[in-house]
Amino acid sequence: MELNELESLVSQLKSVLNQAESVLGKTSNQPLSKPNDNEKRNYTIVTGLWNLKREEGLNDGRNFDEHYLKMFDEFLQMPMNLFIYVPQELEQYVWDRRDKENTYVKVLELDDLKNNLYSPFWEKTQNIRNNSEWLEITGEGGWLKTSPQAKLEWYNPVVMSKMFMLHDASVFNIFESEYFYWLDAGIVNTVPSTHFKENLSLDKVAEATGDWIFLSWPYEAQDEIHGFKFDKMNEYAGTKVEYVCRGGFFGGHKHQLRKANEVYYSLLERSLSEGLMGTEESIFAIMANLYPEQYRRYMLDDNGLIVKFTQALIDNTTELEPIPDFAKNRKKDILDFKLDTLKTNLYILTFNFPEQLQHTIDSMQKVPEWLEKPHLVLLDNSTDDQAKIKNQEIAAKYNFEYISLEGNKGICGGRQAAAEHFDKSGADYYFFFEDDMTSNSSEEEGKFCRNGLRKYIPNLYEILHKIIIKEDLDYLKMSFTEVYWDNDIQTSWYNVPQEVRTQYWPDYDRLPVNGSDPNAPRTKFNEIRNLDGVAYIDGEVTYTNWPMIMSKKGNQKVFLDIKWEHPYEQTWMSYVFQEQKKGNIKAGVLLASPIWHERIKYYQPEERREN
Repeated sequence: MELNELESLVSQLKSVLNQAESVLGKTSNQPLSKPNDNEKRNYTIVTGLWNLKREEGLNDGRNFDEHYLKMFDEFLQMPMNLFIYVPQELEQYVWDRRDKENTYVKVLELDDLKNNLYSPFWEKTQNIRNNSEWLEITGEGGWLKTSPQAKLEWYNPVVMSKMFMLHDASVFNIFESEYFYWLDAGIVNTVPSTHFKENLSLDKVAEATGDWIFLSWPYEAQDEIHGFKFDKMNEYAGTKVEYVCRGGFFGGHKHQLRKANEVYYSLLERSLSEGLMGTEESIFAIMANLYPEQYRRYMLDDNGLIVKFTQALIDNTTELEPIPDFAKNRKKDILDFKLDTLKTNLYILTFNFPEQLQHTIDSMQKVPEWLEKPHLVLLDNSTDDQAKIKNQEIAAKYNFEYISLEGNKGICGGRQAAAEHFDKSGADYYFFFEDDMTSNSSEEEGKFCRNGLRKYIPNLYEILHKIIIKEDLDYLKMSFTEVYWDNDIQTSWYNVPQEVRTQYWPDYDRLPVNGSDPNAPRTKFNEIRNLDGVAYIDGEVTYTNWPMIMSKKGNQKVFLDIKWEHPYEQTWMSYVFQEQKKGNIKAGVLLASPIWHERIKYYQPEERREN
């Protein structure tokens, strides 16, 4: 091919590509190129806008087209990287004003938010919104009855999903940013757009605020804050709440965002389950009070206007609120212990299928600490001689102590055997796995369980030891999400004697005739805490046979103080709950789901035994 012919062909190809880009740019929400902005802008601004029909529900003069779209038009003139959630009807509105190089549009209809992003909380939110007791918190003629929260079906689901949307944007990470900040689409109503366009105030946020920033303003409350009962809010926060954190701007480093999302999710789930509701700002205030060393704050004036913060960024006068002494001293000396001085056993109970056992061990090899650090014990329930031979070979290969239980002792029989072996072993802690409980590896990084909790935690083995020691727990469950039940449901309710059920749930003490009850009581939790970036919570955490780390004293209380001739999981569940009520057993659960149930070989139903 002659040179001039080649040049002509290249020219034609470029023309075709340009035409394609022109067409695709009008319809696609996928950026066609990476941003060419200066490298110092290592952050993404996340926002969203929907027509909530405010003028129909409130008639406050805030017409969507004349008020919100006008402000959104100014917002879209910012030169920053923008990740924007809008319904399909507004997508073209964005592309008419933005370039694909620094813009990503994620089409999110309100129904998508209801059925996906906010689905665990939708029904609870609407029940509270329509509850007369909640509406009366501010009195007969109080503001709450005529508020957007009460009048607009979509208001709270949208504002309380900001954290989720911000976190999801960090997972997509279209612009390969380190920092992510939520900024309300109507922010220019109170902050001059020049602060963002000419002054570029947000370019200074990360340097001025570090890993996280909430904007707070002084707040004197009596009965409620944004509809959230004040006494309960103080209870959640562990102190008197004297400020509220704004929802118009917040965020930080992507790693801190991941942790914040977990804590936020848990607080939202707990509060809504207890019939408590404010807005996202109520939850933010609780988070900031609980962990002031993690969620740093800038204090606004009494009017709560964000413009003070953006002006301080421009003037280089940003000063964050100091960390209280109690938070500075939160890290205990106990965390300085040498892990290698502790002895920990890890038990796996298997039955008849070496392939299943191998599958679970393969998952552990991807998280090698499970096989390298503890003393390994294989408890073999098998009745098949060939399976037992193969299991012994596997045990020898991976350095397991092999123990045949001499027949099928059942799941709970094996669990009891582990407890008794551990008691005599001299070990300090132990883990118990069934052979279909697999360990999530780094391949699950950035993925989440159905409850929105992360599925992979680096250095999990050490973190579990630190938590159980720091909190002096009897046991710490390793996964919030299980196969059939999640740990927010108090499944002991199904299994305690009727008189106990009536004692603790007098208003809801009747079991369903068949199946599970969607309104079964929820677990009573105490306090969400965080260690090394991993959130966990203590309280009346239900005993199940799911993997946990258990202490020597916990093992004694659960399995040895009373030995059941024919133990069932439900028996232990009932017993442990009653001991928790007496204050005798202290338990916790990770706000994560790094363990999953993954069976690849199935035995006959008649072969399954509890004991």
